[in-house]
Amino acid sequence: MTMNAKSLYEKYVVPSYKRFDLTFSHGSGSRLTDVDGKEYLDMGGGIAVSCLGHGHPELVDTLREQAGKMLHISNLYYHEGQGSLAEAIVNLIAPGKCFFCNSGAEANEGLFKLARKFGHDEGRYEIITARNSFHGRTLAGIAATGQDKVKTGFEPIMPGFRHVPFNDIDAVKSAISPSTVAVMIEGIQGEGGITPAKIDYMLALRRLCDERKLLLLMDEVQCGFFRTGKFLGYQRLLEGVEGGESFLPDGVSMAKSLAAGFPMGMFWTRERYADLLGPGAHASTFGGTPLACAVALKVMEIVRRDGLDANARDSGELIMNRLRELAQRFPGIITDVRGLGFIIGFELAEAKSVKAFGSSDAPSSLQFVERLHEAGLLTVPAGARVVRLLPPLNLSKDDAEHAVSIIRKVVEDVAS
Repeated sequence: MTMNAKSLYEKYVVPSYKRFDLTFSHGSGSRLTDVDGKEYLDMGGGIAVSCLGHGHPELVDTLREQAGKMLHISNLYYHEGQGSLAEAIVNLIAPGKCFFCNSGAEANEGLFKLARKFGHDEGRYEIITARNSFHGRTLAGIAATGQDKVKTGFEPIMPGFRHVPFNDIDAVKSAISPSTVAVMIEGIQGEGGITPAKIDYMLALRRLCDERKLLLLMDEVQCGFFRTGKFLGYQRLLEGVEGGESFLPDGVSMAKSLAAGFPMGMFWTRERYADLLGPGAHASTFGGTPLACAVALKVMEIVRRDGLDANARDSGELIMNRLRELAQRFPGIITDVRGLGFIIGFELAEAKSVKAFGSSDAPSSLQFVERLHEAGLLTVPAGARVVRLLPPLNLSKDDAEHAVSIIRKVVEDVAS
């Protein structure tokens, strides 16, 4: 008898993920279908990755066409796609240069190295990050991450990182030492519970970094690539703000949605630091391959052609308004709604205070997500109390309304 997927995982796959008891066979658009034929509306998007949904025909054609030409060449050589993609990204940020890799963790590693290279001759290497941040699962990534749970079992933790409260400029000032070289934050903390950076905080950070000769680094892995309605999260947060038009980080990391599910990451660094990492200073065997770049260029073309940044704004606002209405009706279940565009979180009451959750020790976010599964909706928990919505950028208005209707029904059931 052929073993089912779960049995194969349990026997042969390292158990580093706590997986939901769901096995999917295929997807189309914003829908996924499991092996039993049940259909789910996917509002998790592979954790902000599947920005064009599943099985997008233009991406399928691009993959097929490029695979027939050239999958991979070494970065010892040139190909047209990588330079074109870098140009497109630079034009959406500011003059500078890009380095391509395979994931958000790798992109952040590149920024850590950029910072260390910048401060090396002065003996500066420490990077200040925020509590509740998330910057990856490598040894440097967990050291940078402001959550103790990711560090347990991997001590001694790599030195060179200090954590301070998010959105607290005085805490950053107090943490600066003679060894400090940079500050890194997320525009919107994703794993930390969908918490946006405050406008005054970001502007003050830029001034402080200029004054102290520090690099300001932005982790846009989850909130970047048009998810907020602008290319980068900080651009949306500072849109229309006095002084916001001149705000520019020194480095930005991206991944997830960049190639809509094909593994790809990158970091951009502004012009004045663009040549710090010279030949031999950094590398990635699979970074910026012809196939990855062809897919990313096609994704960018589709997003811009179809106005999907505007769709993220409009449909995201629709979802948030509906969730706020729901929070007003059921304040004992939903305590807050946060986010921008298609990076949305709604915070739940503690499990012990919700009668329907009282018999379980599982956090309220996990229990609620599992109830949504039963109702045919995929979402992503963030910590003990926040449920994340990270849908594809091409989500239709009808699907946005349908997602909210499922959430509403589950809230009503939990409250009854």
